[in-house]
Amino acid sequence: MSKPKLTLACWDYDRTRPLIDGRVQAEGIDLEIKVMRPRQIFPRMLEHQEFEVSELSLGSYVSLKGRGSCPFVALPVALSKIFRHSCIYIRTEAGIRTPQDLRGKRVGTTQLGSTATIYMNGMLRHEYGVAMEELHWFVGGLAAPTQRPLIPLNLPPQIQVEFLPSDRTLEGMLESGALDALLAIFIPSIFQKASPRIARLFPNYYELEQDYYRRTGIFPIMHTVVVREDVYRKHPWVAQSLYRAFCEARDLALDGLYDTDALRLSLPWLIQHIEETWRVLGRDFWAYGLEPNRPALEALGRYVYEQGLSPRVVTPDELFASNVEL
Repeated sequence: MSKPKLTLACWDYDRTRPLIDGRVQAEGIDLEIKVMRPRQIFPRMLEHQEFEVSELSLGSYVSLKGRGSCPFVALPVALSKIFRHSCIYIRTEAGIRTPQDLRGKRVGTTQLGSTATIYMNGMLRHEYGVAMEELHWFVGGLAAPTQRPLIPLNLPPQIQVEFLPSDRTLEGMLESGALDALLAIFIPSIFQKASPRIARLFPNYYELEQDYYRRTGIFPIMHTVVVREDVYRKHPWVAQSLYRAFCEARDLALDGLYDTDALRLSLPWLIQHIEETWRVLGRDFWAYGLEPNRPALEALGRYVYEQGLSPRVVTPDELFASNVEL
């Protein structure tokens, strides 16, 4: 019996590289891998279901599940995780010193439905009492024109949103004083160039993120891995095979990080960083599966509903392929 030929689109992470270079094989599958940035993959997968298997925005997936129109089945693979306190920026002359000062302000973002923005808005609401409807939203490109929303938005009328014309950018508006804050997925170029007009809302984000995890158990998940529903119906067993392969690849990536013979990564204090990560997040800090990630998944399901991206709360137990043994 010939192996099904499936195409996987994903980015070149340390935790996917063993799949990309062939050290790890998905049993029973002839897997072709296309290495692409997430911002290239997502529109092609969401609009055209172009790949049989793909990295995908978890926020988009949860929104589609809640709407009852999801053409994908997800695997419990937390492919991308990142705390987002560091990604909220302010105009230094806007009079913003605390999250509560954002109320009534003009706030920009590239995608209101992106997982990063969903988590940031959820954190602002539940940690600091600042709701989306208290801000005036501007959606557009950070430094260049941006793509349209990845999935259609049907936001509540109390959320005030303006979409920028192609000749305006969020960074340009912030520097000119037409914008007060940014919820940015990418590090703004004006911040990298040390513009005096921009600063982080949370300069001490490192300490805040550690405290946030200790209190909530949430390590925000940005991307998961999905199988196209038609492929899953025809070959349901591929979910288990792919999940095992992603776990093996992740284990290979993490193995050897704690090694003073020769540092695996170009980080001078890698050993100290690993030890501190263990103290805060535990040894299984990049866990896959449902239970280790339940706090983050429960939070995202609640945030997607609260922000008008889904008509209902999507629970963690309905997110993933039911035949994957964890």
